[in-house]
Amino acid sequence: MSGMSETPYTVELDLRGLLCPLPVIRTQDVIIELKSGDTVRVLASDPGTAYDIPAWVRVHGHELIGWEDQGDELWFSIRVVDGD
Repeated sequence: MSGMSETPYTVELDLRGLLCPLPVIRTQDVIIELKSGDTVRVLASDPGTAYDIPAWVRVHGHELIGWEDQGDELWFSIRVVDGD
């Protein structure tokens, strides 16, 4: 998804090297502390995050702004929405 690198992020999480379920847990731990409208960029290397992060975002009512597959890395942009 184009334009992800231009988005100003409130927090950037470098979760490369962590395996499931740690990328989702660490993302959740940070998002719980943020306010509605904040944005998070997640960098991950576990291929399972391609499914796990979007599913977690959807279940918890946040917004997946976009994601990119960079081959050996996945980049996710998430907008925090109140209600979690």
